[in-house]
Amino acid sequence: MTDIIMLPGLGGSGESHWQTLWERQDPSMRRFQPSSWDKPILTDWIAALEREISRSQTPPILIAHSLACQLIVHWAPMRKAAILGALLVAAPDPTGEVYLAEAGSFANPPPERLPFPSLLVASTDDPFGSFDHALRSAEIWGSAFANVGPRGHINAASRLGDWPEGKAIFERFRAQLG
Repeated sequence: MTDIIMLPGLGGSGESHWQTLWERQDPSMRRFQPSSWDKPILTDWIAALEREISRSQTPPILIAHSLACQLIVHWAPMRKAAILGALLVAAPDPTGEVYLAEAGSFANPPPERLPFPSLLVASTDDPFGSFDHALRSAEIWGSAFANVGPRGHINAASRLGDWPEGKAIFERFRAQLG
């Protein structure tokens, strides 16, 4: 069984967020644990990611939402552990009109291709990152791209429940990883 590590964004994906609901439904999924979900520090989140990956028996798949997408992009060039791939959902734009002031250390991710398979999932009306930003990010990161239409920030506020469409996207991505 492949390990799957959930990487929520700021606030840690609450009780009604699809990441939390997926974790409850699938025992192969577990969440990484930084020191603070509300006062994120990039170096702490990188250390927490490395710790969680080191607990895996085989290279895991990462499922990142929002700020955790930038975590992965910062972590990838310096990573110590192998992963199978990363599903990146609702990557925020640190240069956009709405960005998380408390996440300043996550801004300016390196503009480099990710060294593992990735799929960026984006909404056409995400208040934290324009659709054009998502397309540019996918191109820079070498990520496949999935447009899910108008779904806001693809979070609990989007009222997606356990987001069956996202599960199907993830299952197709996982199948491609082998």
